[in-house]
Amino acid sequence: MKHLLEISVSTPQSKPRLGWLRGLPRALVDSLERARTRRLLGQLNDQQLSDLGISYADRVNELDKPFWR
Repeated sequence: MKHLLEISVSTPQSKPRLGWLRGLPRALVDSLERARTRRLLGQLNDQQLSDLGISYADRVNELDKPFWR
């Protein structure tokens, strides 16, 4: 019976090192999408920003962020 107690079952909690790897593709896609939408935001003129309810200061703050945030 003692040998049965030494067997361990592999569970998701027993492999925490691979958890970040699973989310990596989604994080990359999200970062690229943020970069794309910020590029588009940078191309809008004052009238378009006004139509969207975005102030010039909001635009500048958003464009100053790195793509991963």
